[in-house]
Amino acid sequence: METKTIGIACDHAGYQLKKFVLELLEKRGLEVKDYGTYSDLSCDYPDFAHALADGISNGDVYPGIAICGSGAGISMTLNKHQKVRAAVAWSPEISALMRQHNDANVLVLPGRFIDNKTAEVIIDKFFNTTFEGGRHQKRIDKIPVSAEK
Repeated sequence: METKTIGIACDHAGYQLKKFVLELLEKRGLEVKDYGTYSDLSCDYPDFAHALADGISNGDVYPGIAICGSGAGISMTLNKHQKVRAAVAWSPEISALMRQHNDANVLVLPGRFIDNKTAEVIIDKFFNTTFEGGRHQKRIDKIPVSAEK
């Protein structure tokens, strides 16, 4: 996957894992834009998910990583945006399939259910797997519900 600036967002439940992911990406020399949150104080995941989704949609960042407790809430919010294809991965195999078959552009991690090492392996698989295209592309083309593509 070719990356530009990577967007990252989380809520309070994903904050500790986000700190690890930021360190990991920065050690690898990757540019990251952090859309928040910036502490483990209780907050609302949609505030940060919408900011990341806007960054993906207007091309400011690609790809994105989002983290909340289960991955569900932030993923639901991200996927309200027509140009976002966010998927939750709790294993490297899921991470690979969401890239190969669904051309996911936001990796969502369930912060309360995976450890740092697992997150690192999932992230590596996400970044090193390419979209297969072909029969999968026609399915991707059917996802948007508006004229915006």
